[in-house]
Amino acid sequence: MNDGDGTRAAQDRGRQFGPLGTALVIIPTYNEAENIKSIVGRVRKAVPEAHVLVADDNSPDGTGKLADELAAEDDHVHVLHRKGKEGLGAAYLAGFRWGLEKGYGVLIEMDADGSHQPEELPRLLTALKGADLVLGSRWVPGGRVVNWPKSREFISRGGSLYSRLALDLPLRDITGGYRAFRRETLEGLGLDDVASQGYCFQVDLARRAVKAGYHVVEVPITFVERELGDSKMSRDILVEALWRVTSWGAQERVGKLLGRTRPSSSPSRPSQS
Repeated sequence: MNDGDGTRAAQDRGRQFGPLGTALVIIPTYNEAENIKSIVGRVRKAVPEAHVLVADDNSPDGTGKLADELAAEDDHVHVLHRKGKEGLGAAYLAGFRWGLEKGYGVLIEMDADGSHQPEELPRLLTALKGADLVLGSRWVPGGRVVNWPKSREFISRGGSLYSRLALDLPLRDITGGYRAFRRETLEGLGLDDVASQGYCFQVDLARRAVKAGYHVVEVPITFVERELGDSKMSRDILVEALWRVTSWGAQERVGKLLGRTRPSSSPSRPSQS
């Protein structure tokens, strides 16, 4: 568990968090035909009451068609067909809007390739009962990665550390994408002006949540490298993340010098009873 300061930690311990409501697991896909049936089946088994939304970016390998077949057989599975590949951030934003419009109480990010294990989802949901946002973390005690080359681990650890220091965030795994949000949290984050894509999208949402005063908790997960399909990581994604994090960090420091306590892109948390 990570809190920005002792005062907020005390306030959070005294807060009354409402019931979670129905959960929606959002799974963005692009060419995940080899994985989609398995991951949806595992989610449905791990948390039978949860719903699944496959947000497919018009995959040429037929992932969207396979998802439609799953939805036809199971009323807890839904498909959002998008026009084309626009990036992870855009897919999640579309999924968030769909889920909020449908009235889901919890919205969850999960990869399609099995690296985020659905069997660990109950742990995230349990933690969310006392939090606004839960991050599945590879870099807290108990978290780990499996079958990663040292170079990939160095990039991921280094990216989280750089983001943590540049943005002054009390989080260990800022770039991870296994997350559970309360709907009220997403509604308060100002999603309309989120422009970042790729893994930088994850950094953006985490910093917005912390700076807005939401209670963010990290729970350990085991991240397993995909066995089927191709990784979506690219040089462009890394360059975008470095540029945006550096820019946000500079804005933070300028804001503090000018006496602003919060960046303009991070709305304050709505008051709660």
